[in-house]
Amino acid sequence: MAPRGSFMPYSPSPPRSRANEVCADATGGSKIRRERGEGRGEGDAWRGDAESSERSSAFQSTSRNASPSPSPLPGGERVSGAGEGILAGFVVIAGLILAQPANAQSDAPKETLKRVEQQLQTGKQRQQQLERQSQALQTELDDLRGRLIALADQARGQEQTLDQLEESLAGLEAEERERSAGLDAERQQIATLLAALQRLARIPPEAALARPESPVDTLRSALLLRDAVPALKARADALAQALTALADTRGKLVDQRSKALAARVALSEKQDEMNRLIARREELSRQTEEERVQVGQRMADLSGQATDLRQLMERIEAERRAAIEAAARREAERREAERKEAARREAEKREAERRLAAQKEAERKAAEHKLAELRAAEQKIAEQKAAEEKRAKDEAAKEAARERELAARAPDGPPAIAGMVLPAAGKLTTRFGESDRFGATSRGVTVQTRPGAAVVAPRGGTIVFAGPFKGYGLILIVEHGNGYHSLIAGLGRIDTAVGRKVASGEPLAVMPSDGNPDLYFELRRNGQPINPQRGFGAPEGKGQG
Repeated sequence: MAPRGSFMPYSPSPPRSRANEVCADATGGSKIRRERGEGRGEGDAWRGDAESSERSSAFQSTSRNASPSPSPLPGGERVSGAGEGILAGFVVIAGLILAQPANAQSDAPKETLKRVEQQLQTGKQRQQQLERQSQALQTELDDLRGRLIALADQARGQEQTLDQLEESLAGLEAEERERSAGLDAERQQIATLLAALQRLARIPPEAALARPESPVDTLRSALLLRDAVPALKARADALAQALTALADTRGKLVDQRSKALAARVALSEKQDEMNRLIARREELSRQTEEERVQVGQRMADLSGQATDLRQLMERIEAERRAAIEAAARREAERREAERKEAARREAEKREAERRLAAQKEAERKAAEHKLAELRAAEQKIAEQKAAEEKRAKDEAAKEAARERELAARAPDGPPAIAGMVLPAAGKLTTRFGESDRFGATSRGVTVQTRPGAAVVAPRGGTIVFAGPFKGYGLILIVEHGNGYHSLIAGLGRIDTAVGRKVASGEPLAVMPSDGNPDLYFELRRNGQPINPQRGFGAPEGKGQG
């Protein structure tokens, strides 16, 4: 122990362990050093069990949540790494007990029991190590507290010294002020005497004889003044020397006070450092104690598990023998059931094959009969289709010839048959039944009009469609009654709407304004195109509108 009033480096020799710290020289700042030599092999052994038992990972996670690891120290350091390995080993053992598959329980309990006993032995050693470490930490804490008390005593001594120095400085300053005042008074007296001597020296001897005082008094005064000046000067010099000595003494006291203040600051810093060391040691002690308690709890759990494992081994052995006997019975019953099932399946198979053969024969005969009926029906349908196609071709040929004949006889000017008018004025470029520019037979007439020509209703009726239609652009469809409809295509703009009733010749639309637009006009009756130059074939007054 350092003597009272001094501070010596403190370097105890604690037992080597992962959680141990060594206190460096407090005057140069504390330094915490971890010893990681001891305990690493034990932690690795515990962690080895954890790595070799992946099957118990779920139980390990639950156990870790229930047993949190020690809290880190300031700076991110952890106190007890070996304790983490021990806890991991406990978790592994518990996981091995709970997570063994049913088909491996006959051998696993023996190995698990052996491992549990090994872990118990290792845990006891770790528990003893933690107890020794806790005692060492407590001893070190007591020593640190004693040193802190000594530092406090030194601080009080420094404070008393500072108080004494400050009192001495105050006294010296008062004495210095007093002597300075005396020196000023002496200097004033000397100045007054010197002035008087100077005045006497200026008086001529003749004038001195004429003074009212007697010459003897004047001479006596001069002699007194001359003798007083050296005495006053000596007193002034003594006062000046005293003031110089006081200044030196005050400087020394100020220097001592500065040193005392520096020593007080150093002591305060040492006290703060000792407090930090004590706090760190107390944290280490607390964590070591927590780990020791946890290890003790795990040891108790493992002891109970070891007892349970022995009972478990006995129960598993009894269950194994009973399981072997039950398995033998089940195997015999299974074989008998399989034999009966095989015989039943064989009988069902033969019956199914017989039924399948009979069904296939019936289906074959039915298929042959159906095929004959289908062939007869197809022959009949083919004959009917050929006759219908021939008749349709003949009728189409006759209709085409008749339409061509009518088209040839039709006049070139705007037709007005039965009140019909062309929707727009222009040149008739394609007649009904002629080939259009695409080579197809035209079902209406095409009129080449002027740009922007007006389009009128060919006859009175009702607008049933007005708008764009695929491939035709803008079109109009007018229903005239009695099954007649007019289709007008190639429009540039429509000026009517669906549902409107129109009269013959009423403006409906306008042709495009560029080029030489073509207007296509088609007349249908009951859905079939007819020659619009023939009119509707009805009296003039019967059209709608």
